Amino acid sequence: MPPLPALTAGTPYPLGATSDGLGINFAVFSAHAERVELCLFDPSGRREIARLTLPECTDEIWHGYLPNARAGLIYGYRAHGPYQPQAGHRFNSHKLLLDPYARRISGILRWSDALFGYRVNSQRADLSFDRRDSAPGMIKAVVADDGFNWGDDRPPNVPWSNTVVYEAHVRGLTMLRDDIRPNERGTFAALADDRVIDHLRRLGITAVELMPIHAFVQDRYLLQKGLRNYWGYNTIGFFAIEPRYLSDGSINEMRVAVRRLHAAGIEVILDVVYNHTAEGSEMGPTLSFRGLDNASYYRLVNDNPRHCVNDTGTGNTMNMTHPRVLQMVMDSLRYWVTAFHVDGFRFDLGVTLGRESYGFDPGAGFFDALRQDPVLTRVKLISEPWDVGPGGYQLGNHPPGFAQWNDRYRNNIRKFWRGDAGQRQEFAARLAGSGDIFDRQARRPWESINYIASHDGFTLADLVSYSQRHNEANQEEGGGEGYSYNWGVEGPTEDKQILETRGRVQRSMLTTLFFSLGTPMLLGGDEFGRTQRGNDNAYCQDNEISWFDWKQADSPDGQALTDFVTRLIALRRAYPVLRSTRFLHGRHVMAPGVKDIAWFDERGETISPDAWNNPEQRVITLRRAGFSGGGKIAILTLCLNPSAENIRFRLPPPVIPARILIDSARPDVAEAPIADNEVEVLARSTVLVGASHDIPPQ
Repeated sequence: MPPLPALTAGTPYPLGATSDGLGINFAVFSAHAERVELCLFDPSGRREIARLTLPECTDEIWHGYLPNARAGLIYGYRAHGPYQPQAGHRFNSHKLLLDPYARRISGILRWSDALFGYRVNSQRADLSFDRRDSAPGMIKAVVADDGFNWGDDRPPNVPWSNTVVYEAHVRGLTMLRDDIRPNERGTFAALADDRVIDHLRRLGITAVELMPIHAFVQDRYLLQKGLRNYWGYNTIGFFAIEPRYLSDGSINEMRVAVRRLHAAGIEVILDVVYNHTAEGSEMGPTLSFRGLDNASYYRLVNDNPRHCVNDTGTGNTMNMTHPRVLQMVMDSLRYWVTAFHVDGFRFDLGVTLGRESYGFDPGAGFFDALRQDPVLTRVKLISEPWDVGPGGYQLGNHPPGFAQWNDRYRNNIRKFWRGDAGQRQEFAARLAGSGDIFDRQARRPWESINYIASHDGFTLADLVSYSQRHNEANQEEGGGEGYSYNWGVEGPTEDKQILETRGRVQRSMLTTLFFSLGTPMLLGGDEFGRTQRGNDNAYCQDNEISWFDWKQADSPDGQALTDFVTRLIALRRAYPVLRSTRFLHGRHVMAPGVKDIAWFDERGETISPDAWNNPEQRVITLRRAGFSGGGKIAILTLCLNPSAENIRFRLPPPVIPARILIDSARPDVAEAPIADNEVEVLARSTVLVGASHDIPPQ
């Protein structure tokens, strides 16, 4: 090939590799490097063909411009600087480094000891400098062409109060779809398929929350055990799509999927992992950030900077107090909104992102930057409100505007329907939008993300089929209480009575979910009874344990449950009072004798303070009332019976002609009239009763 032209100065902004049609500008941050080299590779990515020193450094940004270069160029960096682990510096120019702003990635990481900056042998690891070249086994960055015709694409802009979230994994969602071409299964091409989108639309889903799609690393210890990182919470590239999720390697495949989902009225929310990276602890490999500037990118132990702070439980913690690290995260978020039209983000271990040197702070720099950003303030923001560091549980303590995964909702609903004692009072709070947690600073009920199951834990079907976790396939032990129960037999059974109970409890929990104030999130596959065979931590199961079984979805039981979920979502959509935009406190009289919210026992009597505190009292009636249009007040009464006995509920006064809208024990019953103002609620089931009343004259 002809000799490459020399690098010219270029510009320090934008960061990353940017093509202007005449050449490419390269810019990368390092506060402590002494020299940074741009390494270019042949089209195979295997042979390094040039090393060019970036000629300029402005405000700690190293930069240079390569004339006549084009998109598709494969490159990496080598950073020269001090190798002083005890001082937090781990520069090693023998290690090829991925551009933190890489928008495409070439190759597969091939694990070897050469990826580590220090010497590794079979006996021990020490801090001595390692001179082996890591380039042969390293992934490389590719200069991307971001051109795409979005046509008339418009974000659906679904109001939070109308939002129904569906959590799914790009790969697992379609790997077992026999009606999709094999090479497209498990990719964005399959997510864009009409059959997949039609399923979501028929359910009534308004937003798909995708588990991490950023490029990630397969953990060495998992590969050695014959396992794989399936979930992808191990990011190495915050601007790049995981290559396995692209059937043809084109990043536009994701754009097509987003555009088609938008056309169906469905938003796309990305689960993003900015709290740590795939480089792990101080004993981890040198792949990118560690080699570019370990002391800037990572939080290090104050009195021993050889070690990383580990508030994430994964070995390292991103240093969000550093302005360039914060800039990278903000640039990444804006990139996904502007270049891919995504509609929101769910922040993994969101507490970590809000940590200052003294601990979690709702006024942390990350939150301030996000809340004032003119692009990001327009999208949905969701936080996982905990991490493993000191003071790491912060449910309800994020700034206003953040929805938060409500694990207290999850745990209480599971325990209530398992029949545990002492759950009724908290259960009432969870159904009412968890106002005890969120009702301050002008927040709204939607800030509580209500869910029964998520990727992390049992699926809904397994929640009622297993009393113990069965994670043997992980080759490791799990931990934590899942509040599950098998109802008589551990795992699969042919016992019709047990199966009937399991189905009834599933439907009761789903009914509770969609008729609670807050934003409901459905774990993908729970609508048809997806099982992980009792595995409650399938993070390393990239196989049929985790993949959606669409044959189960097509079975009579699967179709019946899907139809039931579809009805629940349709009812939620039909009655605004089920998705109120404000917290209800029983202060507003909507009709004679009917307040906006009220609680009763099975006799239709107001629950007394002593009864609320009685741990053996389990059944409960919730009545809500609100405007429904057409000059009417909708009055909806939810009768919940987690006990083992059938109970006749008397509806609270006044007596108004009413009908059954849903019965979790009799899923085929709908629009059935009620006689004598009473309704029978079978064991472990719930019934929703609807009535209407003329709006009283003012």
